[in-house]
Amino acid sequence: MRVITGKAKGHRLKFPRGTTTRPATDLVRGAIFSILENVADDWSQVLDLFSGSGALGIEALSRGAGWVDFVESEPRCCGIIKENLEKTKLSAQAHIYCCDVVKALSFIEKEYNIILMDPPYSNTSIGNFITQLATSRLVGTETTVVVTHSPHLPLSPSYATINLVKEHRHGDSCISIYQKEVKP
Repeated sequence: MRVITGKAKGHRLKFPRGTTTRPATDLVRGAIFSILENVADDWSQVLDLFSGSGALGIEALSRGAGWVDFVESEPRCCGIIKENLEKTKLSAQAHIYCCDVVKALSFIEKEYNIILMDPPYSNTSIGNFITQLATSRLVGTETTVVVTHSPHLPLSPSYATINLVKEHRHGDSCISIYQKEVKP
């Protein structure tokens, strides 16, 4: 697994072996960022939920994101994210919250431009996380939410105030892009 493009292009990233963590493939990460380049103008504040190895957030930083907050509950994975950030020389633009996503949603108080979610595909309660996220202060009118999920676990076209704007399937992965509904 490597950083696809940008200032950290080509850096190999560590990922945790022997855990339920399933890193997004280069193909899926490439598709996510290709979509984001067309739908998200502001990359200053990015949130990477269910971070795993940190590959999505690190790819965002490499492509010009100003700051990324990583949220991961597995301490071993948090250590790997830290190592990957140091290896790519991107540590100064990031913070790692080593805690459960639900807990992080309760105390993080900033609004993000892009929120990346790559939860375990076996997590059948992902819709609850998305609803909680959609109604949180983290999602503003200009926020783009990206969720990767199994095609066997389809997501709803809307959760609270966010609506599906694009969905792409890449092999065993679906990428769903949500944005907040804009009231006229």
